Amino acid sequence: MSGSRMPEPPLGDLALVPGRAVDLLALALPLAPVAPSDVEEGEPRAGSRTLTRPGSPNSTGGELGVWTLEPGVVTDVEIDETFVVVAGRGTVEIEGGPAEELRPGILMSLTAGMRTRWTITETLRKVYLL
Repeated sequence: MSGSRMPEPPLGDLALVPGRAVDLLALALPLAPVAPSDVEEGEPRAGSRTLTRPGSPNSTGGELGVWTLEPGVVTDVEIDETFVVVAGRGTVEIEGGPAEELRPGILMSLTAGMRTRWTITETLRKVYLL
């Protein structure tokens, strides 16, 4: 019907619903403090939300989600992941390599076991595929 709008389906655990747009910048992500052993500077919180999992509708074959990290400096040991930054700024430094700039539009891949140092100056939000 023209002019009518279907009710929004509940997002539940998965936020990507076939035929529905997801506002990645407005999507609520529950935040929790980063483990103190991983924090070098500040008191950053991180959060994520799974959009699809293997076998779910619109599955990409892997897990697709959104992740955020507040300003600070944290270290991590990575898993296989490809991501694109949609908001925020900072750098990620891979042990033994140069620091890579993080800003909207940056696409990057990480492999399992990489040791990284994330320096976030403006709350970062990325879409990831595992």
